[in-house]
Amino acid sequence: MTSSTAPQGSALRTLVVLAASVIALAGLYFAREMIGPLAIGAVIVIICMPLRAPLVRRGWPGWLANTAVIGLGWLILIVMALLLAFAGVQFAQLVGDYAAQLAQTADGLVNLLKSWGLNEQQVSSATASVLDPATILKYAGSLGGTVISVLGALFFIFSYVIFMAADAGRYAGAETAFGARIHPTMLRIRAYNSGVRRYYVVNASFGAVVAIIDGLALWALGVPAPAVWAILAFVTNFIPNIGFIIGLIPPMLLALVVGGWPLMLGVIAIYCVVNVVLQVLVQPKFVSDAVSLSLTLSFFSVIFWTFVIGPVGAILSIPLTLLVRALVLDGDPGTSWLRWLSGDHDAAPVDSADGDHPASDPEPAAETA
Repeated sequence: MTSSTAPQGSALRTLVVLAASVIALAGLYFAREMIGPLAIGAVIVIICMPLRAPLVRRGWPGWLANTAVIGLGWLILIVMALLLAFAGVQFAQLVGDYAAQLAQTADGLVNLLKSWGLNEQQVSSATASVLDPATILKYAGSLGGTVISVLGALFFIFSYVIFMAADAGRYAGAETAFGARIHPTMLRIRAYNSGVRRYYVVNASFGAVVAIIDGLALWALGVPAPAVWAILAFVTNFIPNIGFIIGLIPPMLLALVVGGWPLMLGVIAIYCVVNVVLQVLVQPKFVSDAVSLSLTLSFFSVIFWTFVIGPVGAILSIPLTLLVRALVLDGDPGTSWLRWLSGDHDAAPVDSADGDHPASDPEPAAETA
């Protein structure tokens, strides 16, 4: 009776966990407009919180050290908002200035594809969806609306930063208040915070290098508004794996409009050399070492969290995935295999049931066979 009941109980628990996960994700999906600003505020506080400890050691009162953390977080948010606003306004102006050239380029591309024997209606529809001025102006308007919505959400993010920074300062004394029994939990929290900070430091460093190189290269080639595309390259660098493609499409199309195929191919070549080498080949190795996530999980997390909470999920995909792993897997010795599978290099292999050899040792397995 007991042996047959145990598997049933395990299966039931698995179903309950899956059902609870689906319900939680559905809640995140429907509340994504609230979850996005909350997650951004939490990440900002995690990034800025190391400023507090040295200030307290130097004799600053806790409230003043918290104020410094809040000020740094606000500074980061304001700078990013100004960069996004500048890029959005410049992009809208570019579309208006080059509307006639966009129409001419679209007509030329239609004629070229028709000469290759492609269906005229399909070619016209596909080209209009990419180069038609009305379509791009609509996209520019939606981009401007997105910037405005982000600026509107800044009020809530600013508020979250204040409250979270104050609470984080209080949570720092949790071990003093509750003793050693919460030490493992605090270690998991510190490990998660450290991973998030390392991730954004790596991304910001590579993003700055990529943005400078791309901006200077586009300026040398004569592509209009190189500063806008440099900002776009920096922002999209925070989207793992596919960010450089998003950052390439607008300057590529603009290069086609102002300089034809040679200039467009030159832009593609520069992005492939700079962005693919740094963002696709070099950066993932540093990110993997910083946060201990596999490349496959990093790529999937972008798609998954974008679907769940919208575009902000692409930028927050790695921290959110790390949070799920910290809540579900970390601290449980029985999940070492799953943590190792997710890319956690520090996850120790689980010993075999008899305790004679680790499960990863091939020789005992051969002897048993």
